[in-house]
Amino acid sequence: MDNRKDFILNMNLRKVMWQTSWPAVAAIVLYGLNNFLDALLVGRLVGPQALAAVGLAYPLSQIVMGFGRLIGTGASAALSIWLGANDSAKLKQLFGNLNVLSITCAALFAIPAYIFAENLLALMGAKGELVAIAASYFRVTLIGSVFWIHGFSVNMLIRGEGKMKTAACMIGIGLLIDMMLKPIFILVLHGGVAGAAWATNTAMFIYSAMGIIYFARNKSIFRNEWYSLKPTKIVVKKIISLGFPEMLFSIMSVIQSMLILQAISRYGTQQDLLFYTIVNRFYLLLLTPLFGLMRGLQPVAGINYGAGNILRAKKSLLIAITAGIVIILPFWIVALFFPNVLWGWMVPHVVLSAVHILNLRVYLSVLPFLPVIVMALAYFPAINQAKKASQLAILRQLFFYLPATLILPVFFGVNSIFWGSAVIELLVILITLWMLKSPILKFRVKPI
Repeated sequence: MDNRKDFILNMNLRKVMWQTSWPAVAAIVLYGLNNFLDALLVGRLVGPQALAAVGLAYPLSQIVMGFGRLIGTGASAALSIWLGANDSAKLKQLFGNLNVLSITCAALFAIPAYIFAENLLALMGAKGELVAIAASYFRVTLIGSVFWIHGFSVNMLIRGEGKMKTAACMIGIGLLIDMMLKPIFILVLHGGVAGAAWATNTAMFIYSAMGIIYFARNKSIFRNEWYSLKPTKIVVKKIISLGFPEMLFSIMSVIQSMLILQAISRYGTQQDLLFYTIVNRFYLLLLTPLFGLMRGLQPVAGINYGAGNILRAKKSLLIAITAGIVIILPFWIVALFFPNVLWGWMVPHVVLSAVHILNLRVYLSVLPFLPVIVMALAYFPAINQAKKASQLAILRQLFFYLPATLILPVFFGVNSIFWGSAVIELLVILITLWMLKSPILKFRVKPI
């Protein structure tokens, strides 16, 4: 424990950020690639209609991951702060609270969502046969929700103590299993879109089990009670308060997707729905390196903050933002210049129109600037200012995306969804810089 803390607190900050970030980036890119390949396999092995149905159900399934982010991000941020502050008593109680919250959150969402699956999908804009197909995918996802939440949360704990390589290996194994099982469940077992979800559930069960085994074998750098189911009020409160911004961001993103899908269903065609499904998946794929960087930033900023080294925490933020811009630029350029190649991979027999190509380019135009928002969402909880991250999430979805998706398509049609999103992201980036208080831009990163 002391060696790992000493490395994060005292070594050259660029070296620290590199060693904590690259495994997280690799793991999260694999996760994003898994989502992309999931859509590719469904589109090729089942058909375009099934892919459109999965596109409708996918945002709802992300509510499950929202609970995982609530618990995992909160527990990971608390872990980093308490490691920096040497609070061994709270560290020991952390795992038991994570277990209880995972089971409770899974039950609270999965049971009513399973019962009212068709109603929820209708809110997403599903009609006709798409409702039944999407419901079969969504219900299977709900059955495995406790493993989704617990597996993600435990892996976040491992990242919170700075062991990014270990966490990345577990993610990689889980994703590899998922990819291997999908063709089997879809083709051999004739499971269709539900088979794709069963493959993911199986992989998430193994993913969760690997995390438990890691802590049960005392591989962690802090004492824990991995078997505990005992909640502690002060620890639960801390986990929820620090993880709430990411949970809120996830829920707001689902609401955003719901409004966009409803607008497309009302004012567009099924091809527009298919187009949005593919472009949004690829958009998330391009964002995944940033999510990896934010996971690498969180323990560095949190441990340094817990130890009272605020300046070093701020410099780690600036390094993460700069690295995010550098990483995303080449992928962004390729996406803008070769959109037809992307489309051909997903749906080889459907032609992409000139209007859709323009919409794709507009929608992706803001990607190089998004590291500012993404890193801020990790940085604020890490320095015990989770309220700012919550405010940012509410502002982005509730005050900008909600009115935009309700009003713009009425007057400007489906195309306004894409350029409207780009304008909103630019506004949020400017507000985020203001919330970070622009002096962060004055720090010149030097070897420490």
